[in-house]
Amino acid sequence: MERACFTFEIYPDMADEYKKRHDEIWPELVELIQTAGLKNYTLFRRGTQVIAYVECHPDVETAFAKVGESEVNARWSKWFEEVIVSLADDEGNLYWADEVWHQD
Repeated sequence: MERACFTFEIYPDMADEYKKRHDEIWPELVELIQTAGLKNYTLFRRGTQVIAYVECHPDVETAFAKVGESEVNARWSKWFEEVIVSLADDEGNLYWADEVWHQD
């Protein structure tokens, strides 16, 4: 298992919509997340900044590759284009945060 954290920004006027869409998350996306090996996936929001924490099985690269190649994720990402300012850099990399400390 590998822990991961990444951040991104949402548009200032879309905070309520961002929350609403996650309150109504698609069942097929939940299934994809689970089968891809993403566990304990949590999103936090502070103003327009979103912080995502997830535990990846067996590792980040494998789990996110499974999500990235799916049609469900492509549809979800397209639907969120009007909500999220930028989820990844110009090369398609998420804005990863470095882990500096952990305690179980």
